[in-house]
Amino acid sequence: MSMTMSQKILARAAGLKSVLPGQLIEAKLSLVLGNDITAPVAIREFARTGCPRVFDKGRIALVPDHFTPNKDIKAAQQCQVIRMFAHGQQIEHYFEIGEMGVEHALLPEQGLVGPGDLIIGADSHTCTYGGLNAFATGVGSTDMAAGMALGTAWFKVPSAIRIELKGSLPRWVSGKDLILHIIGRIGVDGALYRSMEYRGPGVTALTVDDRLCVANMAIEAGAKNGIFPSDEQTRAFLKEAGRREYVETEADPDAPYDETIAIDLASLRPTVAFPHLPSNTRLAAEAGETRIDQVVIGSCTNGRLSDLRVAAQFLAGRKVHKGLRCLIIPATQRIYLAAMREGLLASFIEAGAVVSTPTCGPCLGGHMGILAEGERALATTNRNFVGRMGHPKSEVYLCGPAVAAASALTGRITDPNEILR
Repeated sequence: MSMTMSQKILARAAGLKSVLPGQLIEAKLSLVLGNDITAPVAIREFARTGCPRVFDKGRIALVPDHFTPNKDIKAAQQCQVIRMFAHGQQIEHYFEIGEMGVEHALLPEQGLVGPGDLIIGADSHTCTYGGLNAFATGVGSTDMAAGMALGTAWFKVPSAIRIELKGSLPRWVSGKDLILHIIGRIGVDGALYRSMEYRGPGVTALTVDDRLCVANMAIEAGAKNGIFPSDEQTRAFLKEAGRREYVETEADPDAPYDETIAIDLASLRPTVAFPHLPSNTRLAAEAGETRIDQVVIGSCTNGRLSDLRVAAQFLAGRKVHKGLRCLIIPATQRIYLAAMREGLLASFIEAGAVVSTPTCGPCLGGHMGILAEGERALATTNRNFVGRMGHPKSEVYLCGPAVAAASALTGRITDPNEILR
């Protein structure tokens, strides 16, 4: 029976020769993930099971990244719960302040996710790891608790959308523009409980960073997961991350898809999602005089070194628009250190931006960069719901790093080609 990439991974993890869309299966997990918001709930539920030990201390990752460094007493207590559990259970992949990062950038960097893996995480953007040919999806804290206890989880096998890519991206266009284009085209429920599977010759034109960003926002189209095939770029990334063993998974040539969406990457342009949905997209060149109060460059979508390098091309030797706040957040300590060694951080600070330790921080209105009533933020984050970054009467606009950095210079949403051609 022909299967998609996602279906093959699920079948293998369930010990089955094949699976069908809609089929309920119990499958073995490669990794279980939690953060400082979701893991404390899961830990309390784990205790209620009476299970004395986690199923495998080497296949659980705990990353305090949302409200850390601790913003208040409640956040500190949440992290204390994780810390005590991690130490008591001897969790091998617990990342404390000073070694942590934004979870969905950190785990790929550490080689903890890879082709053929089946991963659940108590965070909706766990689907990021599909950029490395894994089946990864977000779950609730109770499912995380069961996963930590049993090492298995129940899944309903999803059907899939095939997204056929050709061509290559123009200058200043990135994976973020691609996924915003797709969501703008199909809507926030256009892939509801389906896999978004990327295929075609255009895949090789996307960097691994692009793919991780695109897979991350599958959930913003309602998808169960997003997934890319593995190739030489994937293997080079995994080698650098120290990952040696994995199972590359390809869809069968005649795999069944609900529909096919064809995209010529060369046709894409810098794109912005206006409030209050990721599907409310426009070209940056068509934003008009949309003034902004704050720019945020970072998060699990665009806080990687490649993103910071793009931002530096605009900010180095220039000044942030007077009165605008520009926050730049490297996604991991390793990225922070590399950016410092390359001189990127100095360029940002000299331009008038501020640089933060790795954190999710402003993305979810957690801390740092909270918006007041009536303020607007342009951010490389992944959600722009009402009140997402602060006051319910504030606004969040989503974009890639080139648009964000260019706009930080002008104080309004700006096509990067206006600044650098």
